[in-house]
Amino acid sequence: MPTSPGRRPAGLRGVPPAAVDAVITGAVAAATLWAGLRWAQGGPWAAVLGLCASVPLLWRRRAPVGTGAVVGAATTGLALAHAMPPLPYGALVSAYTVAALSPPRRRLAGVAGGGVLLALSLAVPGESPDAFGYVGMAFAVAYALGAGERARRAEIETLAERTRRLEEERAAAAARERTRIARDMHDVLTHSVGIMVVQADAGFLVTRTDPDRAQAAFDAIAETGREAIVQLRRVLGALRSGGGGPGGGAAPVPPPPGLGSLDRLAGRFGRAGLEVTVESRGEAGPVPADVGIAAYRIVQESLTNTLRHAGASTARVRLRWSSAELRIEVTDDGSGGFPAAVAGHGLIGMRERAEACGGTLRAGPGRGEGGGFAVTATLPLGEGPAAVTGGGPGRTAGEGAAAAGEEAADAACARRR
Repeated sequence: MPTSPGRRPAGLRGVPPAAVDAVITGAVAAATLWAGLRWAQGGPWAAVLGLCASVPLLWRRRAPVGTGAVVGAATTGLALAHAMPPLPYGALVSAYTVAALSPPRRRLAGVAGGGVLLALSLAVPGESPDAFGYVGMAFAVAYALGAGERARRAEIETLAERTRRLEEERAAAAARERTRIARDMHDVLTHSVGIMVVQADAGFLVTRTDPDRAQAAFDAIAETGREAIVQLRRVLGALRSGGGGPGGGAAPVPPPPGLGSLDRLAGRFGRAGLEVTVESRGEAGPVPADVGIAAYRIVQESLTNTLRHAGASTARVRLRWSSAELRIEVTDDGSGGFPAAVAGHGLIGMRERAEACGGTLRAGPGRGEGGGFAVTATLPLGEGPAAVTGGGPGRTAGEGAAAAGEEAADAACARRR
């Protein structure tokens, strides 16, 4: 049984299907009875057969093949009683409905049964060969119209499904973009603000006793603030829909940081009071841009947490290179844990970055003699869309070309999963 009655013409979309079927049934019944009773001089049996060839059309949407069987049998009875109208109107409507609404197997059964009844209706009364062609053509046209309606409805459903999928993909892309921006904002702001707070506290304490040291702290605050503005410009640039320059051109967006910026990052933490050592073992080779950005952000967030919460004086960043993966270890000599309130967005963001690139991340108390806290990330070095060798070992394409963006890197990460 069909699940959908099909779409109606634009002018009938506001009319209930039952009302449309009632009008069609009434018209078919009037034409059939008029021909059987007025022209053919049929008796009561002609009236009964005429009603049986028309009234069942009220249920044509619920049971197309069943309705067609009843209407076809009654139409054959009218032909045998020589009370047929010029055209078998009810049977033609049934043929259209079967073609439009029935599944393939029922359509086949309906066509076979209808063909047999049609042959009986023409052969037994002794109709001429012209009548076979005339009536057969009428049924072929009715069936073709029904098949065309079925195809149109299937195309509409396909387009609706495609539209729904596109909307879901668009919503998913928007959600990923929001997540990316929120993660980048968190990384930039927590890192920069954390260093600025530490430097401000240190500068306040030595303002009078050691003016030079206080001045260095305030200079570091200014440098960190400027760096934060640059990074925020890059993050927020993704929210702009067009160019922002007065001349209509887009304002230059700085490239995202990567592994080549780790020494500069270590120096920034050193000026804030956390001595950071960066070690690299193994042969550093080409790094896909997505992996380079993820590695930098993981190291940045780990050191920011160490500076703000671990009470550490030193931290060590170890890069272990192999042909298949890059292993990153960030350890410190601090208290060995973070407050419960801290183990939130930062650690979640680091884990998301690692997993998006097909890697893993573990965080917990250090296992060495110095204790402290340790973050270990393993990132694959598979062939990526932006793997380069220029600019020194371990440098990513994002550092060598301003066209590389973290949004494209995140998309590349998503394709790796």
